[in-house]
Amino acid sequence: MKSFTLLFLITAALLTVAFVGDPKKDEPKKAGLDLSAMDKSVRPQDDFFRYVNGTWLKTTAIPASETGWGTFSILQNETQNRLKSILENTAQGRFAIGSVEQRVGDFYAAGMDSLTIEKRGYAPIKPVLAEIEAINDYKALLAFCASHPLDGGNTFITYSIFQDARNPTKNVLYMAQAGTGLPDKDYYTKTEEATVKIRNAYKAYISQLFVLTGTSEAIAQKQADEILALETQLAASHLSSIELRDLLRQYNKVTLKEFSEQVPNLALPQFLTTRGAVQDTIIIAHPNYYRALNELLTTYDIQILKAKLRFSVIASAASLLSAPFVRANFDYNKVLTGRQKQQDRWKRILDQTDGAMGDLLGQLYVKRYFKPEAKQRMMELVGNLKKVFRTRLESLDWMTAETKAEALKKLESFTPKIGYPDKWKTYEGVVINRTTFYENVKALQLWHEKETIARLNKPIDKTEWRMTPQTINAYYNPLQNEIVFPAGILQWPCFDIMSDDAVNYGAIGAVIGHEMTHGFDDQGRLFNYMGMLKNWWKKEDNEAFKQRSQQVVDQYNGFRVLEGLSVKGELTLGENIADLGGLSIAYEAFPLTSQAKQQKKLEGFTPNQRFFMAYAQVFREKVRDETLQLSINTNPHSPAEFRANGPLSNFEPFYQAFDVKQGDKLYRENRTKIW
Repeated sequence: MKSFTLLFLITAALLTVAFVGDPKKDEPKKAGLDLSAMDKSVRPQDDFFRYVNGTWLKTTAIPASETGWGTFSILQNETQNRLKSILENTAQGRFAIGSVEQRVGDFYAAGMDSLTIEKRGYAPIKPVLAEIEAINDYKALLAFCASHPLDGGNTFITYSIFQDARNPTKNVLYMAQAGTGLPDKDYYTKTEEATVKIRNAYKAYISQLFVLTGTSEAIAQKQADEILALETQLAASHLSSIELRDLLRQYNKVTLKEFSEQVPNLALPQFLTTRGAVQDTIIIAHPNYYRALNELLTTYDIQILKAKLRFSVIASAASLLSAPFVRANFDYNKVLTGRQKQQDRWKRILDQTDGAMGDLLGQLYVKRYFKPEAKQRMMELVGNLKKVFRTRLESLDWMTAETKAEALKKLESFTPKIGYPDKWKTYEGVVINRTTFYENVKALQLWHEKETIARLNKPIDKTEWRMTPQTINAYYNPLQNEIVFPAGILQWPCFDIMSDDAVNYGAIGAVIGHEMTHGFDDQGRLFNYMGMLKNWWKKEDNEAFKQRSQQVVDQYNGFRVLEGLSVKGELTLGENIADLGGLSIAYEAFPLTSQAKQQKKLEGFTPNQRFFMAYAQVFREKVRDETLQLSINTNPHSPAEFRANGPLSNFEPFYQAFDVKQGDKLYRENRTKIW
């Protein structure tokens, strides 16, 4: 997934994506450990991931409509069915105008009205395509982009507004690289078969969208070639997925006047004035891109630039238009991810509803499904893990007292957010119509755009959430030094009030510890207790951390995924550090429970063994090879089996619980420990 803003880079989540689809009809709802998933023919000392999940892996087929299937897919599926029930009820139209139920219901009903959408074809975007056709030079093209933020306006110049990483009490404008459509810059130049296949599919997608909007096939193919050539030039100025992990490199604070003089052809003051986002000082995350764009715009054929802009408009609207556009979008993503079948319409419209008005849908979700006792139990877990993390920091043998004091100050300043926000977004002023799905989406996009711009003149809102309550995920935000756990993830197999403590600590406990550790991973550690991008490390501590981090990089580089494909240790470093820390902190917090103190076996396993089994159960997942290939190149998370086996192979208590000895495949002579 491409990075849009610096915030995306520094807000580390537990997952990359939750795979959703239809559950197996014969798969009963479970709690605690799912022992039927085990494969006892596999020695736990050799491959714990398959020991815990092996039978499930052998007998489970990935649904045709999905790119993968696993623990979070099942959890997501349960949540989607709950949301479907809410949406179908509200779509019946028996609610007061302006109520949460009416707006959510009418939005969903409009999206499900496929007959009206099919009749309209691509009519909703015809006016803006005509405007693009009238553009006659690059200055007019930039003026169009400035005045059409929702219609291709971010094709070449893109920005967002959030906290200044060096002064987190103020909002500032960040500008990031743009102009490309493939997952990463390397996809434009690599020559191996899988990448060439994706490039060709991308060109076919561009061509097909042009044909669907009236362009002849020959011209459409020519324009697809030209757009790919243009994007290849732009991609050369981009940072790669690994380079995007370097936050200091991306903090380039300049005055608007100063940078405008460096890139005069972009007319940035006029562009930002039109958007209502003028600031004296801005942060250019990727200056090389804008310097390259400054030169390119004046020399490139305006017809090719216009074609690129047209493609941006059509592609961004494709999922909202008639069936031929939806199919074209799916056909491209089929090559990219391996997904075999389009998801049911209700799921796609549910996702649109969640993305457009997630706080309204969230209000209805938590009212019906989130139990207050779950929040209370989570606060207890967070408190216990925080105590343990404090003790671990105090006892570190590689960190000096001065740096340790700052680390402890940061830990004590953590703010936990659990379940749902205290203050909901209202989407005030947005009118939802049951017959105009495209316009509903655009109206909400415009609301979000205005909300973003308005941040420039408002205090930092520390109540804001970056995920909706129904999201199956969690995250750490270093700018506010907060750990956030939406209601959606607080379900089995991650969390269950009825499960024993060993299972909850091994599952959601490790998730909590994972997010806490993000505050001290290779990126999070660059921020102090106030959320400020500031060096609080003594030189010798900095070097010690880097040495230990390099051990993690080297270790994960050795994990082979497919033929000729291995984990990228540099890309996944932050998540691997968080996995290592999350496991350690959760395990050390578990002895605080009565179950751990009694050490009685349950279902044939000791409490400690159940803890590790729950940990591996969370990462149960099967993924298509195409998705795995894409993930290795762009995803900061390691594949599931290495998120389980990797940390466990470094953890002495696991060795003791399952009698791991020299000669076993998971035995590691040199074990990595950071936090």
